[in-house]
Amino acid sequence: MEKEKFKSVATTPENSNWEKLTERTTELYSRADDVRSPFARDYTRILHSLAYRRLKHKTQVFFNIDNDHICTRMEHVAHVESVSHTIAKSLGLNDELTKAIAMGHDLGHAPFGHQGETVISQLSEKYLGEKFWHEKNGLRFVDKIELLEDNYKKNKNLDLTYAVRDGIISHCGEVDENGLKPRNEWINLNEFTKPGEYQPATWEGCVVKISDKIAYVGRDIEDAINLGFLDDATREELLKMARANDEKVLNTTVIMHNLIIDICENSSPEKGVCLSPRFLEQINAIKRFNYEHIYNHERLVPFKKYSELVINQIFDILLTTYSGEKSWTIIEEKKRYYPILMGAFDKWLAHYCYDEIVPEGELKDIALNCENEKIYGNLEEKIYIQAILDFISGMTDRFAIKVFNELLTY
Repeated sequence: MEKEKFKSVATTPENSNWEKLTERTTELYSRADDVRSPFARDYTRILHSLAYRRLKHKTQVFFNIDNDHICTRMEHVAHVESVSHTIAKSLGLNDELTKAIAMGHDLGHAPFGHQGETVISQLSEKYLGEKFWHEKNGLRFVDKIELLEDNYKKNKNLDLTYAVRDGIISHCGEVDENGLKPRNEWINLNEFTKPGEYQPATWEGCVVKISDKIAYVGRDIEDAINLGFLDDATREELLKMARANDEKVLNTTVIMHNLIIDICENSSPEKGVCLSPRFLEQINAIKRFNYEHIYNHERLVPFKKYSELVINQIFDILLTTYSGEKSWTIIEEKKRYYPILMGAFDKWLAHYCYDEIVPEGELKDIALNCENEKIYGNLEEKIYIQAILDFISGMTDRFAIKVFNELLTY
């Protein structure tokens, strides 16, 4: 197998677009002895973020918070990082960039997986007139929401490089594509209006995009088998698919290995990041199998209804607290009934409102310690609704259930 076929187009200092791809909105504080590249620094900034930590308690496909061996959103991210790193290393691309994009690609996911995303999108369309989708929310979180303490104990935005931010919003792996190539135009990343609208700006972003699909198609089958979702006849279908590709079994490691090797063998700057016709058909066949036998399984129906109930009830309760600047008083009053939910929500608001409207005391201290973009300003109504959706989308399954149970406790 030919190695490093993409070395000449990798995102390195020799690339003519290096300055644009490593550009940040504002200059980060520097350390004289720092040995990291811009993308390695992005990787660690994402690793230290609260949004990344919360992925360990967010659903990938199967809601099973008490089963230690079911794939969580954090494990999925680790798989994408591993797959994309292996491909990038073989092709001669910048594996530090793929690692950073992979680490951050799902930070915008809602609690309860794609079902939670659907419910929040319905609320967003109803109240704000626009859809919610996790790729765009991921960009919002790394640009506006996530904060890190600097050398002077001030909380500031992550301020990632353009290339990593681009990889996050353009990673959509739901679209069946082959021969991925980076786009030529430079765009304001907030111009994305739907998932998959633009290809990534880098070859590394293209690798993460296809790695996302590779990571989930195999691992979801393993969980479905372990949870008893697949009967004998359905598992026989898997064996037939395996035999069609001269394999004895079709499991996570076999699927990932075969697809990784095939991409490394078949991809080139001329053809793009691509699979051979044989393995393109296999990945699409597995995806069809997953939708038919896993994602639309009747056993997931109660979970979907439950997650809809939880998110809608939390949203409705929080919406009752809105009254302009008086919202702080209402939130404080409702702590009598819902101390966990309201106590978390007012702290959330304090990070992103203008200092002068935040009440004195602990909340004011939080506000004054943040040197970030004050995206909630003076808490106008639509912005308040956006704040509620931001807050809920950042929740883990575990925390959402905890505050939902609080709503039921008298």
